[in-house]
Order: sequence, then structure tokens, then C-alpha cells
Amino acid sequence: MVKRVGIRDVAELAGVSISTVSNALNRPGRVSDELVERVRAASDRLGYVPLQAAQQLRVGRSGLLGMTVINIANPFFADMVAGAEDAATAAGLRILVGNASDDIAKELDHLELFERVQVEGALVSPFGPVDAWQERLRKRGVPVVLVDAVDDAGVMPSVSLDDVAGGRLAAEHLIRTGRKRLAFVGAREEVRQVRERLEGARAAVAAHPGVALEPIWTSTATTQRGLAFGDELADRRPEDRPDGIVTSNDHLAMGLLHGLIARGIRVPEDIAVVGYDDIEFAAIAEVPLTSVRQPAREMGRAAAEILIARINGTETPDLTNVVYQPELVIRASTSTAR
Repeated sequence: MVKRVGIRDVAELAGVSISTVSNALNRPGRVSDELVERVRAASDRLGYVPLQAAQQLRVGRSGLLGMTVINIANPFFADMVAGAEDAATAAGLRILVGNASDDIAKELDHLELFERVQVEGALVSPFGPVDAWQERLRKRGVPVVLVDAVDDAGVMPSVSLDDVAGGRLAAEHLIRTGRKRLAFVGAREEVRQVRERLEGARAAVAAHPGVALEPIWTSTATTQRGLAFGDELADRRPEDRPDGIVTSNDHLAMGLLHGLIARGIRVPEDIAVVGYDDIEFAAIAEVPLTSVRQPAREMGRAAAEILIARINGTETPDLTNVVYQPELVIRASTSTAR
């Protein structure tokens, strides 16, 4: 293993003390110009790079924000991280990102790491229940802002989408196109956002007599699982299949599209499909996908701005809980108009 060059090595080569090296590199006004040049020459020769984290911790700041997301393989979360990075960079901060990969244990591991590296604050898009960790972070003095989630206790600020409205938008659109046998296909019933999307779809169906809704839970919200589910639907008798489907995300929806088409089922003529998130690939799917749009990048940026304001003591009450409204983007997966 290659040994890391440290400040002691620079001091030995320059023939000075460790404190002189520190002053020459960080506070050059405290030493002579000759010593500054000697230390810098030794540092360049050895390829010494100061540990930025250690320097910042000496002045009481790490310069880091932590951010954990449910699954960064979903472009929605990648966009959300990008938005948070926009705000962090503007404030001279960096973000340490943890990917929970749909695993509560991994989420907790990332939050523990944030504590160990002394992040100045954390952005959390939670997979598991927040009561498993919020009290510990509060006691450590780590400010937290929830992203794509809401704190029922009203303790933590949040930036979220009205997912009940999103589920209702999707189901109402299918009903308006004449669909009577709806299905909601989602993964991970324990995830609040998914439950709320189903709640919204149920509310829309309840307002229309003669329309039914079948909740269907899958093990994962991936394209592959959607593809397999398309096969499962194709094996049903036509009269037992839904004629309109709301999915919990675009990955599931796009896999479902391909699975149905591969088995000769027409989309949208036989089954109409609505996704959720409106990721970039939704518009270029084999059948362009109707989807409920979330402003992911804007949500990430807003959450980071609220967190930075909390850290700096400039937070205002009107920015404590921000709720965005969803938008339905209609494409060919639900409309036969060309």
C-alpha cells in the first residue's frame, strides 16, 4: 500500500517544525517569505495535499452536507441529488451522498456515517420510519430536512410532493378515457409516498360508481419487475385484466409497457398505463409514457437551501414545509390520438 505523504514528511524535508509547515501553508503571514517558499517547495516535491476535512474541523466546520436517498438508480433521485448539489455548491459546501438501495439497514448506516464525519446537516429522503434515527441526530445537533417526505410530528422541515393528488390525477385521467377496471401497481407498501399515491387513486375511483381498483404489490420497483408483471397480466383472461394501470414509478411502467407489447397486448387500446416521476426516458419509451411529473431537481435544490438556512440561522417560517403540486403529462400510453 502506498504511504500517504503527511505534514511530518514535509517538515522533515524542509528542515522545519510541523507548526511552521502549518503556518506556512495556512497562515503565511506568521512566518518569513523564505520559510514559506521552502515549505511550498518541499510540499510540491512530495506531492503533499492537505486534508481539507481536518482543516475545516479545526475551525468547527466540515463543509459537508449528508444526503441519503431511497434508490439512486431511479433517475428521479439522481435529479434530486443534482438539485441539492446546485444549492450546496453555491454556498461553498459539498454533499456526501448515501444510496439506501431500498434497504432500511443501509439507510441507517449512511446516517451513522454522516454523524462520524460531522456533516453540518443532512437531507434525508427516507425509506424507513424517521423515528428510528431523528432523535439521535437531534441530540447530536445535526439539522435535518426531509426530501420527498413529510414529518408527521412537525419537528423536521420538509420538501415534498402532494402524492395523494398525484395518484388521484393519474386515476382520474384513466377514468376520463373510459377505463373501468383499474389497477395500482406498486412496490414497497411501507414507503409512505407509494401508499399516498394509492390513496389518491382510490379516492378518484370512489367518486365514480362502476369503476373498480385492484391494488397489486410487487417486490421491487424496477424495469425488470415491470417486464415480468406484463407477462403475468398477459397470462390472465382478457376479461380479468385491468384496462388501465397506475404504477408507483416510471421504471415499473416502462418495463410493464415492454412486457405487454411483447405478448401482443396493445397499449393503450387494450391497457392504458400511467407512470410516476416523469423521468427523462418516459418520453422516449417504445410507447411514450403518460406520467405524473415531480420537479425533482427543484425539490432537491429547495431542500438544500432550507437546510443551509437552518445551519446559518437564517431560516424563515414560510420555508419550513414546502409542498409541490404534481402535473400530469399525457402521452401515447393512455391516448390513441396521434
